[in-house]
Amino acid sequence: MRKFITAIAISALALGGAAANAQTTAEKGAAKLEKMIEGRTAGEPVTCISTMGRDKLEVIDETAVVYDGGKTVYVARPSDPRQLRRGDVLVIERTSPSQLCTLDVVKTVDRSSGFMTGVIFLDKFVPYTKN
Repeated sequence: MRKFITAIAISALALGGAAANAQTTAEKGAAKLEKMIEGRTAGEPVTCISTMGRDKLEVIDETAVVYDGGKTVYVARPSDPRQLRRGDVLVIERTSPSQLCTLDVVKTVDRSSGFMTGVIFLDKFVPYTKN
């Protein structure tokens, strides 16, 4: 009986240690964002940014929406970052064809089913410029 209890305790410790080492999606997203803005200086937040190329918009799971403008990277965090999920696609109803603004309607749609999964409200875009 004593060996059995010891085995259970060791298994519990091993599982607890593995869980402690596992990063959440939000932690991975935060680390990815930190790497993207490393060596850049934050500027004053803005409500709209010029967007010439659609392929420069990146969603970081459970963290932020990032637009790469070359020398400047713009980061907008949603009011509920959990709405930014890997299996979703952003559908943006823009108020201006050449700008992305915090007032634009941003919906999330499941990539495989095509069903809407939520709505995202973006905070202001923080510009991070290379020094």
